[in-house]
Amino acid sequence: MSKDYYDILGVGKNASAEEIKNAFRKKAHEHHPDKGGNAEKFKELNEAYQVLGNAEKRQRYDQFGSAAFSQGGFGSQGFSGFSGFQNGQAGFDFEDLGEMFGGLGDIFGFGGQRRGTSKRNNRGRDLEMVLQLEFLEAVFGVQKEISFSKNVVCQRCHGQGGEPGAKVDACQFCQGTGRITRVQRTILGNVQTAAECPHCAGEGKIYSQRCSKCGGSGTHQDSVKLKVKIPAGINEGESVRLSGQGEAGQKGTAAGDLYLHIKIKPHRKFVRLGYDIKTEEVISFSQAALGDKIEVDTIHGPVKLKIPEGTQSGTTFRLKAKGVPKVQGHGQGDQLVKVVVKIPAGLNKKQKQILADLGL
Repeated sequence: MSKDYYDILGVGKNASAEEIKNAFRKKAHEHHPDKGGNAEKFKELNEAYQVLGNAEKRQRYDQFGSAAFSQGGFGSQGFSGFSGFQNGQAGFDFEDLGEMFGGLGDIFGFGGQRRGTSKRNNRGRDLEMVLQLEFLEAVFGVQKEISFSKNVVCQRCHGQGGEPGAKVDACQFCQGTGRITRVQRTILGNVQTAAECPHCAGEGKIYSQRCSKCGGSGTHQDSVKLKVKIPAGINEGESVRLSGQGEAGQKGTAAGDLYLHIKIKPHRKFVRLGYDIKTEEVISFSQAALGDKIEVDTIHGPVKLKIPEGTQSGTTFRLKAKGVPKVQGHGQGDQLVKVVVKIPAGLNKKQKQILADLGL
């Protein structure tokens, strides 16, 4: 049965090479077996990308359909990139897939890895914290000192894992390469895979004595204090990313990041709407009818607000540039002042008559 490779990747027939590549990467990550995806779907995606990701094969597919590549399965002339599989021959190395798999590692669950992924996979863990701010701290920005516990680089061995002065030998299991190569038989033939050496953790060397402080891991738990600058205008639910402030990586690899998720305490008077501030002011019946100037509190200090005569209860006035500074540094929001007219109560007979005569 003819397969619609465009439909499998979720792109149109006029899709560019870059769009096809991005679509494959997105779906491959989604359906990768190591992430709980469907292995058959993953193979199907790869088959589609092998054709559409190659200009010459794509041209043949557009002319003849998938039948042009079906004879002999992956070993056919249409899949020269998999020629090592035909007739069950060995010699195909998953590392040679390189960029085609975008760092996904082993496609069919065989444990293969691309070159250079070992160090990257040992990157330190990202950390997340909730940081609570006062209302005005979030508005104008603030510097905070936070304390937390995390894995840090061992100062005794400087992250190397060996006791200072210990003898260093090349790992005998990987001959100092840090990688172990295996050949595994699969339904597609013999597959050669390379993985991180489990004996030296990819270091290629073995210490005669492990570090007495970290036990050879190169990291240990410690309490740290960190001064953090929170930008003006940050809002509830937003996050601050502190690069390299997460947990230390293993054996000299990069540290993770620290993410601070912002929570803001409510203010007794001000309510935030994006970069605008909303407040409410109560005015008297006579102020609404005759007009007046009232003092209004803003986050920038008190200002005078003119109330025109005949103002109705619920009217909202805008105070330009009296709101929250914008994170990008381009201006600031406004303050929206809603006035509520207080209706007089307990009027005597004469006062009621006056209002009646005025038609109020």
